[in-house]
Amino acid sequence: MDKLGEMETFARVVETGSFSGAARDLRMTPSAVSKMIGRLEDRLGVRLLSRTTRKLSLTEEGRVFYQRVTPILAEVSEAEDTVSLSTLEARGVLRVNASTAFGQYQIVPLIPDMLERYPNLQVQLTMTDSMVNLVEEGFDVGVRIGILTDSTLVARKLGIPNRMVVAAPSYLKRHGVPKTPDDLVNHECLKLSIPTALNRWEFMFPEGSRMVDVSGRFEADNAIALHEAAIAGLGLFRAASFVVGDDIKAGRLVPVLEDFETSGDAGIFVVWPHNRNLSAKVRAFVDTLVEAFTPIPPWERVPD
Repeated sequence: MDKLGEMETFARVVETGSFSGAARDLRMTPSAVSKMIGRLEDRLGVRLLSRTTRKLSLTEEGRVFYQRVTPILAEVSEAEDTVSLSTLEARGVLRVNASTAFGQYQIVPLIPDMLERYPNLQVQLTMTDSMVNLVEEGFDVGVRIGILTDSTLVARKLGIPNRMVVAAPSYLKRHGVPKTPDDLVNHECLKLSIPTALNRWEFMFPEGSRMVDVSGRFEADNAIALHEAAIAGLGLFRAASFVVGDDIKAGRLVPVLEDFETSGDAGIFVVWPHNRNLSAKVRAFVDTLVEAFTPIPPWERVPD
């Protein structure tokens, strides 16, 4: 009786949210996953998952069982890594989640060297500007930008995402340079079309920090499109330095309202679930980012 296999299958169903997701991860068929979960429930004499046509959810017994199973699986994985080649060599599929802009501009350029260094590693990068749950959606590691609030994640800080308002010289020539954040009401501001706090721009005034609501005639669901629109002169763009640093150095974009920018407590972090040991493939990714971004990230380095 493969109790460990049943536990691993159950954990993957919980973390991916579906039989089909677990089946892809485990290279099984959805029907085989379903049968294994059924055998596990029959053996335990309890229902672990509530099944509807739309979703799976944990029963109370399932939640307790999952909490007990995950550290056991982590211990088994760590024991195997201790005596296997995987402690020396990153291998397998590494699932990475990052924001659209950071993934495009900072992670993708690192992938060729990483894959050359680790020939048995595969990388699946998912980029989104919406927050995702790494465990529930099956990611091994992610990059988070902001203030960390999830205590279930282990984090390594990579840098500070200094935010600034920028515009193309052509836009400023046509519309003028805003002198204070309150002037933004008379300017075209480039916004994300998805629900996000980033559409409220924070500035530091003599009386303290204050949020300013902005608006404009162009919106997009990702920062890359807004970046290109800013370079094309469509409006003011508030972005992290890792997005626009090279454009400022090249003169394609010009920072404005610098005296009103806030420092804040936000950071750039590489994160992974604490209930999983730091596997060789995750360690390889973390080491790659630390090597590339510390002690001074590339977007802040002064050209020779």
